[in-house]
Amino acid sequence: MKAIIITQPGGPEVLQIADRPLPTFATNEVLVKVQAAGVNRPDVSQRKGHYPAPAWTSPDIPGLEIAGVIEAIGSGVSRWKVGDKVCALVSGGGYAECCSVPEGQCLPIPGELNFIEAASLPETFFTVWSNVFDRGNLRAGECLLVHGGSSGIGVAAIQMAQAFGASVFVTAGTDEKCRFCESIGAIMAINYKTEDFEEVLQQLTEGNGVNVILDMIGGDYTPKNIRTLADDGRLIMINTMKGKDVSVDLSLVMRKRLSITGSTLRNRDTGFKSDIARNLEQFIWPFLASGQIKPVVHAVFPAGNAADAHTLMESSEHIGKIVLDFGKI
Repeated sequence: MKAIIITQPGGPEVLQIADRPLPTFATNEVLVKVQAAGVNRPDVSQRKGHYPAPAWTSPDIPGLEIAGVIEAIGSGVSRWKVGDKVCALVSGGGYAECCSVPEGQCLPIPGELNFIEAASLPETFFTVWSNVFDRGNLRAGECLLVHGGSSGIGVAAIQMAQAFGASVFVTAGTDEKCRFCESIGAIMAINYKTEDFEEVLQQLTEGNGVNVILDMIGGDYTPKNIRTLADDGRLIMINTMKGKDVSVDLSLVMRKRLSITGSTLRNRDTGFKSDIARNLEQFIWPFLASGQIKPVVHAVFPAGNAADAHTLMESSEHIGKIVLDFGKI
């Protein structure tokens, strides 16, 4: 098969097409003929040598989400059959013509979505469900603040939270991105380059703050997040783009009874990811099938142009997801 491999740690140019043997698959796994693969920031980190793949995946083939057709199944697979169209969360190896996946991490493609749209779903929707709904326990009537609202994660979080009856505020870096976030359900989008989100939200909430914050920024956002949270608020960290070392007022954490948590998804076991998949299928997939939640795909690149896709990802000029088309290598 053809695969996009990381030839050495470095810039986008280190992504090259190479021949690789078909992946093996265990008794509880399926082999998927990949039609499309989503591009995510962890792929960029892996390319740079900062986010090594788990031992059980291909060390030089990135890619955490795919959509395609099942070509073969393990002897212990009970739900899926050859020919089924699925999207799936994988731990690596997604930038390839074929990828093996534990059956529990596969989901049916919802509604009439195509492979490109379906490939844009798993990484972001799994991440948002696990962090905002499981760890953050967001409930109807509460307020959620999402930093990076126009990112793939942000776009998913806005729509999922709104579908569950929460009010969503976001930050984004341009007026265009802010207006887009509002068009898909955000109550207000704050341009962090021209406004202070802490000041704006203190005014909007009359000093009460927000209940949950999903943060991929870290750094100097952290003390501002803590001051922005309501009593019993929950701060959830999923990245530290502005730095991991911060100074916070712990007395404020105690007085407001705050919870600060975070997670990474890639190294979690199949059982954990399969539980998320079941919840997504039950609670979120009907919204995708009906069109109430829509995939937002900013750009599609032929798989052989993965370097260009990574260049766009690092520019942060996109709104929504970037996808590789494996029908065009």
